[in-house]
Amino acid sequence: MANKPYKVQKSPFVVPTTDGKIIKEHFGRATDGNTQLSVAHMIAPAGWSEPFQTPEFDEYTFIISGKKQFIIGEDTVILSAGESIKIEKNTRVQYSNPYTEPCIYIAICLPAFSMDLVNREP
Repeated sequence: MANKPYKVQKSPFVVPTTDGKIIKEHFGRATDGNTQLSVAHMIAPAGWSEPFQTPEFDEYTFIISGKKQFIIGEDTVILSAGESIKIEKNTRVQYSNPYTEPCIYIAICLPAFSMDLVNREP
């Protein structure tokens, strides 16, 4: 049987976390070895936050439901359902959901997400 020119993803890689966030990588390093691009379905629980980081990849975020807060330099950006943002690589950012409802969103990283490229602060 010949290879098909498409791939349906029904079994994304569930990234282990310790902060209650759910990360399901549909395409990327962990799922199919793609180092160029990653696509993940994320659920950030109410009250969730991460340390500041300076990723070595561009990250596009599209909010499906809820709200997500981004601290980028001197700016605090809050996105709601239907809104999106691109954060350029080598930009210091903190992601959080200080709200009372979970935030469901899609994250796309170029090149693909890797813990080695995140550069989280202690």
